[in-house]
Amino acid sequence: MREDRGLGNLSIEQQAWQALEESIVYYQGQPVGTIAALDPEIAALNYDQCFIRDFISSALLFLMQGRPEIVRNFLEITLKLQPKTGQLDCSKPSRGLMPASFKIASFNGQEYIKADFGDHAIGRVAPADACLWWVILLRAYVIATQDTELVEREDFQEGIRLVLELCLVTRFDMYPMVLVPDAASMIDRRMGLYGHPLDIQSLFYGALKASLELLTPIQSNQFMIRAVKNRLDPLLKQLREHYWLDPERLNVIYRFQVEEYGEEALNQFNIYSDSIPFYRLANWLPEAGGFLAGNLGPSQLDCRFFSLGNLMAIILSLTTEQQSHKILNLIELRWSDLVGQMPMKLCYPALENSDWQIVTGADPKNRPWSYHNGGSWPVLLWMLTAAAKKMGRGELAHHAIAVAERRLVQDQWAEYYDGPDGRLIGKEARKYQTWTITGYLLAKELIKNPDHLKLMTFVEGMREER
Repeated sequence: MREDRGLGNLSIEQQAWQALEESIVYYQGQPVGTIAALDPEIAALNYDQCFIRDFISSALLFLMQGRPEIVRNFLEITLKLQPKTGQLDCSKPSRGLMPASFKIASFNGQEYIKADFGDHAIGRVAPADACLWWVILLRAYVIATQDTELVEREDFQEGIRLVLELCLVTRFDMYPMVLVPDAASMIDRRMGLYGHPLDIQSLFYGALKASLELLTPIQSNQFMIRAVKNRLDPLLKQLREHYWLDPERLNVIYRFQVEEYGEEALNQFNIYSDSIPFYRLANWLPEAGGFLAGNLGPSQLDCRFFSLGNLMAIILSLTTEQQSHKILNLIELRWSDLVGQMPMKLCYPALENSDWQIVTGADPKNRPWSYHNGGSWPVLLWMLTAAAKKMGRGELAHHAIAVAERRLVQDQWAEYYDGPDGRLIGKEARKYQTWTITGYLLAKELIKNPDHLKLMTFVEGMREER
């Protein structure tokens, strides 16, 4: 057990760094990633795998430490796992898809890498976020190392093109957002997110921006470069205008007319105001606050607050400077709801009663105020810190880190927390969850050296707004 290793004599940060070292996965003697959790008391299940989304915070830390080799190895391995040819078999992963995770297995004494494209996950849904995180991480690697030789290799250029091809493919949907099924992101269980969930749209925007920096101007890339440029402006406009909710916008939506037709229609998505809890939302949303809605589609405006999508929108300069400050204002003014006893809520509010039963399929893990349904996830600490530091609101980051430090070691780096205030350790939470550890360490590193923000931000986007 970890308690017997003399860790009590180490500082919180030292214990976290030691736990991170223990989580590193090796393949043929080389470090290639970090496993999801090292809980000594519970069966590993799929927590012994390296998830792309989980590894992002680990990778950023390794880049900040001057240890890029593990990130390079990870990028190369996951690129090899990406299907490069079309599949006639609908049960096989699509061309361009990145796996949700991989693990090191052995057969006849030989190591090999086994990829999981969601076929072993609870919801049996392929991940939409993995390939987007991969592109964003590749850009961070290049910024940290100036290793342009790697990204200019034909296999990496092809990998980027295939990711974009997958996201920009011609489809029945006619909106600039990317259409994805429910449970295709970090929220990998049913939560009523089918369509255009904010978390994916924020990452999609970041991956498009990153790809313009990574794609070389060779002939085979020209079509994709034009496609990305054509998508960025309408995507940005759609997200900033139609996803945005603040008191002023709420008043406009409240008075929407329905069944409008023609190009001048204000209610473009035919949203019925009766579907929105206006009185509760107007009471909760402070005058100085605002946020991006959780989802948007025909007759649908999901007014839940999703932290990952809103925080990454700030980090990636998807939101304007004013919108970014309003999101942080909302977090500050509704601190007890969104942060509480552990930063921070993955979504707010939770689905309860019949809504929970219908939307989640009565999923016992996603019962109200637990797991993805209103649970608190310490990994979001680094995103909150990055967003706050970028906008010159460091006091929010310091406050959140102080809240987390009171419990993280005591609770053995729990995966998530339950309850409206995040007071309870998650009912099925793993201990020594790697991205809980790295979320804390990354937040601390960003406080010590805000220059590291360059790995994940697009500064020129913010300058355009000023």
